[in-house]
Amino acid sequence: MAIDWSKIFKRYRGSWVAFASDEKTVVGSGTTAKKALQSAERKGIAKPILMKMPPKLVSYVGGLGV
Repeated sequence: MAIDWSKIFKRYRGSWVAFASDEKTVVGSGTTAKKALQSAERKGIAKPILMKMPPKLVSYVGGLGV
């Protein structure tokens, strides 16, 4: 099932985001991966999922040209 990150994107675009294991709950953020990780660790999350939010959304349609 796809996860809708549109609200998260609006708030955190261009930033690093640390997610809980559900991949929906933001547990930290920062301008670098290290800062996002530290933010999550302060909340007791030892191994968050880190992701860099893009600065803007763009459409992508493609596939393997086999």
